[in-house]
This record gives sequence, C-alpha cells and structure tokens, in this order.
Amino acid sequence: MERNIFDDDHRAFRDLAKTFVEREVEPHHEQWEAEGQVSREVWLAAGKAGLLGTDVPEEFGGGGVTDYRYNAIVVEELVKAGASGVGFPLQNDVVAPYLLRLANAEQQRRWLPGFCSGEIITAIAMTEPGTGSDLQGIQTTAIRDGDDLVLNGSKTFITNGIMADLVIVVAKTDPEAGSKGFSLVVVERGMPGFERGRRLKKVGLKAQDTAELSFTDVRVPSANVLGELGKGFVYLMQNLSQERLSIAVGSAAGVEHALAITAQYTKDRTAFGKPIGAFQNTRFELAEIATEAQIARVFVDRCLSEHVAGNLSVTEAAMAKWWTSDLLKRTVDRCVQLHGGYGYMLEYPIAKAFLDARVQSIFGGTNEIMKEIIGRSLFS
Repeated sequence: MERNIFDDDHRAFRDLAKTFVEREVEPHHEQWEAEGQVSREVWLAAGKAGLLGTDVPEEFGGGGVTDYRYNAIVVEELVKAGASGVGFPLQNDVVAPYLLRLANAEQQRRWLPGFCSGEIITAIAMTEPGTGSDLQGIQTTAIRDGDDLVLNGSKTFITNGIMADLVIVVAKTDPEAGSKGFSLVVVERGMPGFERGRRLKKVGLKAQDTAELSFTDVRVPSANVLGELGKGFVYLMQNLSQERLSIAVGSAAGVEHALAITAQYTKDRTAFGKPIGAFQNTRFELAEIATEAQIARVFVDRCLSEHVAGNLSVTEAAMAKWWTSDLLKRTVDRCVQLHGGYGYMLEYPIAKAFLDARVQSIFGGTNEIMKEIIGRSLFS
C-alpha cells in the first residue's frame, strides 16, 4: 500500500536524511558500538544538515515547521540503517516538546540555538533505581533554598546520559503534595554535584550512551525551572504520548527492516539445491510477517496523521506503542529462525536487530502499563 501521509517536502527531507545516515552514520556505527557511544561530531553534522529541531522556530536555528512527520522520517531512516545508537529521536521527539512548550523566552534563547546546532545534547531523567514505570514513586528532591533549588537523588537508564549537556530532571519540589509536588528542573553540564555514573552495559543498543546520573546538593537556579513548580507530573503526562508514538514509529520501521533483510537472505541462501525462500514454510512465514507489517504501518501512519492534527489520544498512543513493539519482538525472533545458524551471528544485521528490539516493549512505559492505560479507558 502506498503511504499517502507525506508530500513532496517530506520526500525531499527523507532523501536528505537517508543520504546523511549513509554518509555520516553507517560508516562509523560499528566503531561507536565498540566505544559505547556515538561521536559529538555526528551531532554537529546533524545540526548542520537540519535534522535537529525541525519544529524549533527559525530564529533559534530550527526548521520552523511544526509537523511531527519530519521527526518520524528521521526515526525511520535510522532504523532502516540499523543505527540504533544515534540519540536524535530522544532530542527531537522527547525533549523538544518540553523546551518548546514550557521554556520561557530567556530559556529558549539560552538553549534552543545549541539544541538545533548539535552543540547541546539533551536528555530527560525520569527513571530511578527503585521506580521504573512508577513515576509517582520518584524520590529525587529539589528543595528551595533562597533563589536556588537544591537537587538530591539519582536516576538510571538515561539515554544520552554520558554525552548530555542539558538534562531535564523530574524531582519532588514539595514532598508532601503527592502528584502535585513534582517539578521539572534543568541541570547543565558542569554544575557542582552533578555526576555521571557508569555507562550501562546493555543487551542491545550498544552505541547508545545509557547511563546512571547522580545529584548531590546540586544548586539549580530558579531560572532553570521548566514551567510552573508543582506541575511536573501533568507535563509528563502531556508529553509521553509523543514519546510512545516515536517508539511505535521505530517499531513499525523495525518490522519492515527485519522483513526486508530476511526476504533477501531467503533468496540468496540455498539448501537442498534451491533457495530457502522456495520452501513453503519460508513463504508462509514471510507472508504472515508481511501482512502484520502492513497492518502495523497502516495503524501507525493513521496515528501520525492524528498526532499532526492534534487529535491523537493517550489511549491510542499506548495502543500503538504496545502493539508495534510486541510485534517487533515476535518478528525479529521469527526472522532469526529463518536465518538459521547465521541468524545468531552478530555479523548478520538480523542478530543485531534481535538484540536492539527487546527494549522497545520496556522503555517509554512498559507494555503492561500501556495495557493498563487502554483498559482503564474502557471503563471511564
């Protein structure tokens, strides 16, 4: 089925993104996986190419176009290349909405130009060692002291954690106020008491610098508070839908990528004197995968259209996230099987896809939480 949600401008942008990934990412990604993080140079190159902050106003160096489809294109082209370590989607899809909707004029002047140029790499710190998807269980505190907030606590599983120059931290500013006591504070590189722990060793996403962060009496000026004090939990709920849609976009593209490389492998690989794609079982497996990939694509594209129109609901984003990420897990497992022993070898892209896929159903809120959101909506 032809995708009809993109126009000529989107298609030109896709060509730009595809060329960038081929030239600036693919030749280096294996090295980045060995090193555990990408280079700062690729961030600067992405900024120069216009791949960062497409929805940021032009006065700050952004693209000036409020259209999430451009973000989706970047995600899809990275997935097609197996470039799972490049943290552009975290910057564009997750952090950008907070800075665009909540940052005041002075904060935007300080942060957005570097955000768009790639000089400022960002992260958001929600998860703590003892909380996981339970955001209301966050224990990190930011207590007012004069004109500052004194931040104490720790975070884990933070994407871009090692490289980040600017981290949005979710903290309790009023420990007695329950969900109304959370706020968002921005911690910048070099603030005393802000330390990065070990780069976490993960099953997949080897080139993505996921880290532990700690905050010990970090004095954060009140000028670094995002939005209003006490509304942090509300802000999180407003922005998580786009993060989950981003995961769905990547998962749907991941299913298509796994199908493409596996279909090609079954054409090239022979057994018993003929390509393994000539066997009925192989054709049936690929037929099922192709059909599920098409179903996922149609639903995700509809979600993209609804999001661009401002109509995507929290429930629909949860549906897209859980179903596509679950589908991706099943698909890469089946594709590994079709590769036989070679599917277990990391020199084959399907093995890497298998490892990278597993976390999709965990981050952005576990799929169990997604089902809870969907289930509650049926009784509201």
